[in-house]
Amino acid sequence: MIRTALRPKWLALLGLVAVVVVLFGWLGLWQLNVAQRKGQIEAVQKVQQAPEVAVDDILAPQTSLDGTQVGRAVRATGTYDPAHQVLVVDRRLGDRLGVWVLTPLVTDTTGARLAVVRGFVGQGDPIPAPPPGTVTVRGVLEPQEGPPEEPRLLPEGQVQSVDVASLVNEWSGDVYNGFVLASAEDPPARDAQLTHVPPPQVDLGGINWRNAAYALQWWIFAGFVVYIWWRMVRDDHELTLATALDAPESSEALEPPETPEASESSDAEHRTGA
Repeated sequence: MIRTALRPKWLALLGLVAVVVVLFGWLGLWQLNVAQRKGQIEAVQKVQQAPEVAVDDILAPQTSLDGTQVGRAVRATGTYDPAHQVLVVDRRLGDRLGVWVLTPLVTDTTGARLAVVRGFVGQGDPIPAPPPGTVTVRGVLEPQEGPPEEPRLLPEGQVQSVDVASLVNEWSGDVYNGFVLASAEDPPARDAQLTHVPPPQVDLGGINWRNAAYALQWWIFAGFVVYIWWRMVRDDHELTLATALDAPESSEALEPPETPEASESSDAEHRTGA
């Protein structure tokens, strides 16, 4: 069968098949990327459109934050702890360099501390004090950032990242393993220079199964094209074998049968010769 496949016409057709397979494979990858992008958009929209909830309804102190909770609109009521407010350095908002103002909120429901990024302050601008008394914070729940990749020594009251695990050494009591990017405070801060930080675009995964099915279809088409080529080569190979086997029988059928007279004449010639 290999000899049949190496015939020029089948090699030429194989080249065409290779082009079609590459094209169908690329179309499948394109549809898969579309499925992933659409799935990501749908997952983000689902989270953004979810109703606002109290933070304690979806996250308890000292528990891990999972993917379904990231980006949820939450609210929490409590009292700010200004003595443990810190500044997260080297932050940007647009083209401005500055800091995030991070203040622990002692919640009324659990007494645990919830890290709240109250907003952004430009480099050199005064740091606004948190509102006194009971305050209700609304914002978006985010996972902690973890320790910085290249830690460096900073003045007291400054940190490089929102790392709740390290802040717990400074804060007493239980903490929430996440933080809130505040979008509103009631009552609001008095200093207008505090700018709320927009939530980042997060990767929530997800896939659009309709486009994923399209991707699978293109790959099935590619496999079918290869199969058709192989089937055509196999049929040609079997036809060649059948023709070769039938050829001797056809030759024998073309020879006339030997008659009795011819046989006797042949015997007489042999005797005469003898």
